[in-house]
Parts: sequence; C-alpha cells; structure tokens
Amino acid sequence: MKKLAVITTHPIQYYAPIFRLLQQRNNISLKVFYTLGEPTAPKHDPGFGKTVSWDIPLLDGYDFEWLDNVAPAPGSHYFKGIINPGAIEQIKKYQPDALLVFGWAYQSHLKIIRHFNGILPIYFRGDSTLLNETSGLKKTLRYVFLKWVYNNVTHAFYVGENNKAYYLKYGLKESQLSFAPHAIDNERFGLKRGDEAEELRTSLHIGKQDILVLYAGKFEPVKNIDLLLTAFIALNKPNVHLLLTGNGPGEKKLKDIAASSDAAANIHFMDFTNQSYMPVLYQAADLFCLPSTSETWGLSVNEAMACGVAILASDKVGCAADLAQIGENGAVFRAGDENNLTRNLQHLTNDKAQLVRLGRQSELIIKDWSFTKIAEAIENKLLNEAT
Repeated sequence: MKKLAVITTHPIQYYAPIFRLLQQRNNISLKVFYTLGEPTAPKHDPGFGKTVSWDIPLLDGYDFEWLDNVAPAPGSHYFKGIINPGAIEQIKKYQPDALLVFGWAYQSHLKIIRHFNGILPIYFRGDSTLLNETSGLKKTLRYVFLKWVYNNVTHAFYVGENNKAYYLKYGLKESQLSFAPHAIDNERFGLKRGDEAEELRTSLHIGKQDILVLYAGKFEPVKNIDLLLTAFIALNKPNVHLLLTGNGPGEKKLKDIAASSDAAANIHFMDFTNQSYMPVLYQAADLFCLPSTSETWGLSVNEAMACGVAILASDKVGCAADLAQIGENGAVFRAGDENNLTRNLQHLTNDKAQLVRLGRQSELIIKDWSFTKIAEAIENKLLNEAT
C-alpha cells in the first residue's frame, strides 16, 4: 500500500472531502499534516471582517496531524506566517512514498519541498494563473524565482486551462501535469431545496417571474462588487433584483451607494451565510455574477452551477476559461468594464426562460468537475510512480 503525506495549511471545505475519498481507497494510506497549527478558537477572517466557523465537518474520515507553528504572528496570508521546526522529522516518521503539497508560498512549505526533492516524489497542487502578470523587472525576477521553485516539483495537478498555462510557463512539462479539476460537493449543492429558496425570495419581496442576480462572498476590493452594483443600477429594470451576500471592508460603501440609488428597493443585502445554507441561496437566484479583477479560480461559480444557475464572470476569473461557455450557460465580460458588464446583464436578464435553460446547462457542465476526479488523478499518479 502506497503512503501519501499531504502538506496543507488548515482544514478547508473544498479539500477535506478529497482526503476522505483518498483514505477510502484500498491502495492508499493517507496522512494530512496541517501546518498552520492546531486552532484554539475560530479564526477571524479579514476578508469577511468577522470570525468564521464552518458548519460542516472538516476533520472526519481521514488521518491528520497538527504541526506546531512557531511563527510570531501565525497566518496563511504571508510567507513567514507558517514556520514548523518539527515538520520534516514528523513527515519522515510517517515514512511516505510521496508528498502532496498545497501551495509553496509559506516558509515551512518551501522548506519541506526543498528538503524532500530528490528523496521522494513531490506532487503539487495550486491554482495560480497568468491572468494578472506584472511587467518589467518585477516580472523578470518572478519568472526566475518561480522557475527555481517548480524545478523542485515532480508532478503538478492542474485545476483548469489557466492554471495549466501557468505551470508550463514556469518550467513543468506536459508529462509532469495531470488534470485534477477544481471541485465542490456537487451532490450537496445539487440537492433540491426549492421550498426554502422560494421562502427566501418571498422574504425579499421577489416575485416568481422576477429575476434575481446574486453575488456571494467577501466584500473586499478585489471582488469589484461596486462595479456590479453600479452596472445593476444602470440596468434600471423593475423586475430584476440584486442580492449581495457576505461581509467585509467594502460593506458600508456598497450599502450607501445602494441606499442613495433609484434602484434601492431592488437591492438586497444578507450577512455571511454558512455552508449548509449556501445551496438555498444559489437556488433562489437566476443568475450568479462574479465580477472580480483577480481570481485564481472562483469556486463560487462551481457552486452556483451545481445548483443549476446561469453564470456571468469577468475575464480575470480563472475558471471562466473552463466553465463559462458563452451562450451555453452564461457569459464573460471584460474585467473593470462597466459598460460591457451592463450590456451582458441587459442581455441575460431579458428573458427568465432563457436563464432557466442556461442554468440547466450549467448543471450538466459541472457534473464531471468532481472530488472523485481529483482523487482518481492523485491515486493514478501515486500508484504508477516508480518505486
């Protein structure tokens, strides 16, 4: 039986199900090493501007170990926020046949990758893209550095086409890449909760034939929600509503803009919504919009699609190249271009029946973007690795 050591920061709702699936496979023994350290209390999330504690199990069904993080200010948002002096010895004690590392941009992760390079196969998982590449000297230095980083990687599991292009640019060959799609729990999100969705629409005074455009996530500048809000106000359709769900630093500004507009009655806000209720939120919507100016993937798009919702994403959203099939399940607009976004909103909200058709296609497209596909890709690589 092959033993796989997984190196990742902390329990995440999009990764835990993959670990469970790998643990269940007869040919693999798995242990996850969490590098951020054992949590003593729910963490404050600066993106939401509040303490967040997920309401679905993240530690059941697989073996894991907390690594001691001695960083003076622990955090997964910067390089020196994760320092694990005992990591290498703890990993050696497990005696793995290969390592799967999620992300290199932490002091401990990079040290682990460098130490085990040449000793064990180093598998890598990340979702970086070339969509927001810088220019000039900074770009040149970044290129040299990332070529060096990925020279330590044996094989990478790419999440989509933009991520694949990134790996190829920074030195990995086609033979060193396997497709392991970014995924969410399609079954949980696809479970129909129509009565609850209708209750939500009724509570917001949204009629059955009205159209609801949804954004769900953090209210932070990179999400560019104010562009969506401004475009919606310009749309000026009495039968179209906008629901912005979440919290964060941009919340007050958004609410002030909405309150002073002629469309105020059709603009709704909801606080952060936990995972168990998210399917209801998506299923209440007719169109999901992710207007980010930078987004390596955008798993909220997967979630909306699994709920049978049409999508509208900016061209700086990493998943748009794979999941936004223009004219089939939604549209893509130029990031930061208010007129282009407004035109797309105008077209998509002209016909509710059209949105229903696009939503059905979303559901079909996302079916194969599953946790099972990821587990199979990892298992196939591990079992075929030369010993």
